[in-house]
Amino acid sequence: MKRNISPSLLSANFTNLTKDIKTVEDLGVSRLHLDVMDGHFVPNLTFGPFIISQIRETTKLHLETHLMIANAEKYLEDYAKAGSDTIIVHYEVSKNIKSDLRTIRKLGKKAGIAFNPDTDYKLIRPFFDDLDYILIMSVFPGFGGQKFIKSTLESMEKLVHETKNHKITLAVDGGVNLDTIDKIYETGIDVTIVGSALYGANDVKKRYFDLINE
Repeated sequence: MKRNISPSLLSANFTNLTKDIKTVEDLGVSRLHLDVMDGHFVPNLTFGPFIISQIRETTKLHLETHLMIANAEKYLEDYAKAGSDTIIVHYEVSKNIKSDLRTIRKLGKKAGIAFNPDTDYKLIRPFFDDLDYILIMSVFPGFGGQKFIKSTLESMEKLVHETKNHKITLAVDGGVNLDTIDKIYETGIDVTIVGSALYGANDVKKRYFDLINE
């Protein structure tokens, strides 16, 4: 099975974003990962719905929007209207996870949940029926280029097993690079989010094919 990589645009060159999107689109990726940070839940600030709407105009790729923000429930409709295909809320900051996930689906989008390395994966179990996507954080969110936390491999293996009777995409975000990607895919997950390990390469095309092992 071909490895499914979702490039994180946080590591792209925002002065030449259309080109960077086209580069990975031509390589055959099917989705892009958009990291939304508000400076409250995580110590960084990125972009919001307006930029996502601009990205939407440049590509037809599946846009997965990772909301690392407080009070996400107030903005779900904004991110849906901006063109997100999957909207991901964080377990640690959502006030009512089931309500958020159902709202996302009512907006016609795929519903996702992300959880941090120190959050027990078992806490995600009650939401399986409301989920289309689970994002396993293998670093603590906030900045790109962090070192992969090996203990998260166990959460990956457990969730692959426990969700096998559900139609849920399992993804991993954080520290995915040439040194870690094989071990990650060995767990059986579906998608890896790759940022600096892809866009930071001198030859993005070569790095992409090295990552997908072709």
